[in-house]
Amino acid sequence: MKYLVGNKQRTAAARASVHKPAIIFADEPTGALDSKSAQDLLNRLEEMNKKMNATIVMVTHDPVAASFSNRVIMLKDGNIPF
Repeated sequence: MKYLVGNKQRTAAARASVHKPAIIFADEPTGALDSKSAQDLLNRLEEMNKKMNATIVMVTHDPVAASFSNRVIMLKDGNIPF
């Protein structure tokens, strides 16, 4: 099952890069991946951000994935705490 999920995530990233979108939405992109596949996907997203100047909006509970971000907005009970 992990192999299929990993392929699905990679396919989604490849599909997004073909259309060169201005914004890419990624909901828990590394959630079901092993650490190597997760790192590969994060590297791919980072590459898309730099080469295509794409904004990436990512929802994650993974601090490693969040560390790839230029800006992090945290939610608490559905709100942005100030």
